Amino acid sequence: MTVDVLRRPAAAERRARVAVAVLFFTNGALFANLLPRYPQIKADLGIGNAAYGLAVAAFPAGAVAAGLAAGVAVRRLGSARAAVAGTLLTGAGILVAGLADSVALFAAALFLAGAMDAITDVAQNAHGLRVQRRYGRSIINSFHAIWSIGAVVGGSMAAAAIALGLSLGQHLAISGVVFAVAACVALRFCLTGPDTGPAEGDGANPSGPSDLSDLSDLSGSESAPEAVAGRRGERWDGRPAPGRRTAYVLAALVLIATAGTLVEDAGNSWAALYLSGSLSASVTLAASGYIALVGAQFVGRIIGDRLVDRFGQRAVARTGGLVVVAGMGLALAVPTVPGTILGFAAAGFGVATLVPAAMHEADELPGLKPGSGLAIVSWLMRLGFLLSPPVVGLVADATSLRVGLLVVPLAGLLVLLFAGVLRGKRQ
Repeated sequence: MTVDVLRRPAAAERRARVAVAVLFFTNGALFANLLPRYPQIKADLGIGNAAYGLAVAAFPAGAVAAGLAAGVAVRRLGSARAAVAGTLLTGAGILVAGLADSVALFAAALFLAGAMDAITDVAQNAHGLRVQRRYGRSIINSFHAIWSIGAVVGGSMAAAAIALGLSLGQHLAISGVVFAVAACVALRFCLTGPDTGPAEGDGANPSGPSDLSDLSDLSGSESAPEAVAGRRGERWDGRPAPGRRTAYVLAALVLIATAGTLVEDAGNSWAALYLSGSLSASVTLAASGYIALVGAQFVGRIIGDRLVDRFGQRAVARTGGLVVVAGMGLALAVPTVPGTILGFAAAGFGVATLVPAAMHEADELPGLKPGSGLAIVSWLMRLGFLLSPPVVGLVADATSLRVGLLVVPLAGLLVLLFAGVLRGKRQ
């Protein structure tokens, strides 16, 4: 461990860390305020499961459509300003979706919200990584944990609004204004100046070199793994060699991240409907499925760094996959309201570290331009959010929503199959 890693962050860096945490919090809370309202919106619009699944797929469709534009927005506005601008427009889209009186307007508003959310996601992660470079140690997982707190708070706000009898317009207008103000205040404390490369600041980059262009000459070398590990100051742990198998590793990382998004989407789009419809839970109690998932996901992210340091990301991911398969599989096999809520909690805990792990591994892949791996995984993993709602909806209409939710344990199996590309325990 070097002196750089141990140096105390300056006051501006500590303020910037809090500011980025606020941006992650608002991003998690905004959309979570809408999710428990989905059953009411579905009933008001008078649509079936298939039509509902296609409509809510507009959110990830917007994210996929705007995913590649996020880099342009960050370069032109700066990561902090792009994150805040995306937050404001996401809140506007969510408000319109809640007030929509037609399926077309509902889907269009979700498309806008999803597009802006994608820009916010990339921008806030970019600024978070910039702050991390200043710190000289890993802090990015803590931001994702704060996102989970935001999601829990947002879902709880929605449950409280339902219990208090607030209309959709009143509820979503209040949440939109509150989090818009929070994001604008946070902008004042973000890092100033241009978003520079990995060399910014004096701290070491704990994730290894982000600028991997100097490693491209290793792609044809038999000793490439050892050379890469040497430059990182780590022992080679058996991951696939760079160059010849980079495409395979990248595809596997996309599948791992997508598995995480499939599980998240099950909580986003279907938990409240399944509990209130198939299991006859009250509307307020039905919101507990989503809250349990993101709450357990938060716990997993809080302890995730320590687990990864002790056991390695590969072992943590495989264990998480088993937890998803066993927890949600048992909940679907023996359907009860408490068991299903616990099943969603197990699923959230199991996938807690998957998306951050896949993003960080992709960002270190040799042979790719700096940031390319991260951008590709971030973009393609959103296909899970795009494809999952209509597929589950179609299966639910043909059979039952209980059968459609088998996508959750199947995602856990996907992680078990491809977790081998992740990093093992450091020696």
